[in-house]
Amino acid sequence: MFKLFLDDMRIPSDVFNYIKDPMYLESDWTIVRNYDEFIWAIKEFGIPDVISFDHDLADEHYGMQENIEYGFMTEKTGFHCAQWFLYHCIDNKLPVTKRIYIHSMNPAGAQNIKSLFDSYHKIYGY
Repeated sequence: MFKLFLDDMRIPSDVFNYIKDPMYLESDWTIVRNYDEFIWAIKEFGIPDVISFDHDLADEHYGMQENIEYGFMTEKTGFHCAQWFLYHCIDNKLPVTKRIYIHSMNPAGAQNIKSLFDSYHKIYGY
């Protein structure tokens, strides 16, 4: 099983401390720290069975809790990763991972990622 964990600083067991899902205590996660590593892992290993997203992946993202202006960022966020992933799946007629988790502590960023997947499911279904 290919489980992908996107976070610039934390490891899955850190997330268990506030989410309490024992899945985060498992040791078989592939950890990626940024947009480029996220894309590389999917191109290298294929569509993950599980993805856990953080939103804030660089110092410039911290503190942006409302009105996130993605177009002005120099570093990509977890939102950008989710967006790339959905386009990659659509463009290549690949199945979208059904087990998507968002462990971000940025509520607005987490909601933006969730909204991407919700919109995808409304348009394309599972």
